[in-house]
Amino acid sequence: MRSVGVEEELLLVDADSGEPRALATAVLAAASREADGREEMFEAELHREQVEFATRPQTGMGELAAEIDRCRAEASRHAERLGAAVAALATSPLPVSPSIGFGERHRWLEEHFGLTTQEQLTCGCHVHVSVESDEEGVGVLDRIRPWLSVLLAMSANSPFWQGKDSEYSSYRSRVWGRWPSAGPVELFGSAERYHEQVRDMVGTGALLDEGMVYFDARLSAAYPTVEFRVADVCLDSSTTVLLAALARALVETAARQWKEGMPPARHRVELLRLAAWRAARSGLEGELLHPLTMRPAPADAVVRALFDHVREALEDSGDLVSVQEALAVLLKTGSGARVQRELLARTGDLRAVVGACVRRTSG
Repeated sequence: MRSVGVEEELLLVDADSGEPRALATAVLAAASREADGREEMFEAELHREQVEFATRPQTGMGELAAEIDRCRAEASRHAERLGAAVAALATSPLPVSPSIGFGERHRWLEEHFGLTTQEQLTCGCHVHVSVESDEEGVGVLDRIRPWLSVLLAMSANSPFWQGKDSEYSSYRSRVWGRWPSAGPVELFGSAERYHEQVRDMVGTGALLDEGMVYFDARLSAAYPTVEFRVADVCLDSSTTVLLAALARALVETAARQWKEGMPPARHRVELLRLAAWRAARSGLEGELLHPLTMRPAPADAVVRALFDHVREALEDSGDLVSVQEALAVLLKTGSGARVQRELLARTGDLRAVVGACVRRTSG
């Protein structure tokens, strides 16, 4: 059974106003004191208005769900002591002037990328799935490319930007796409070619190091995993678990195809970019580009195509029924973007939207 780990970035907001607050340093200090030598789950991010946690690798989705809920609850508890809260929002609905972190890496990014760095207060969800080797991992990367936009649509949770409706479901992905190394990639064919491309990209001097290779999915530099980086942080932890189960099933399906010598789909990167744009624009509330044909199709049909594509892997992992049920709920209730817009329609107040999302984040 392949192990799965999740990293989530959470927004730190004022408990009363809902406005982002630059409290990451204090939250991390509190978490570190409490850890008292044990492995710490929280890390600083680019901006001080956000904090990231990483789960331990798990093979069972029930255990992963409990781990995510525990990490969210811990982050909430530390924030509450400072008069703040955490919200699983991929962008701030309210206007904000983000504060760059104090780290040397953060300052390098600010110096080299200017306004792009300043505007990157976005929160994503990364899913790590174990692979046996870099060769298997690249075989997987080549075969999951068309399906990544579907995961983006399912996770879409960032309709608002600087106090306005962006008209996108995932505006985070549009902001994130301003980094020169972000987005979909062409086929690699082998681990040697993958690593050669990464070396060439770092060798241009435009990137600080390998960690700045922001592909939608990549080989992790730190772990023996394929790292899915395409998703918004999800409003409900149940959606995060759904994404993790589908990501593992995609990896398993692709690895089997690679071992059997089945070639990957040869969609051009231009089409993959259009599929990602469509997913960011529509979320689950419109049409998506079907991963097999790259032609428009209703979002529910595309999501079901993903389910059918990985059905065998889901059966083998024991996740088939739970994923089927979770997909039915998601398609009925809609993405986080839809939830946020419905909250605004009911309350007429973005502050109320943030408050409601804070409550949903901590369960």
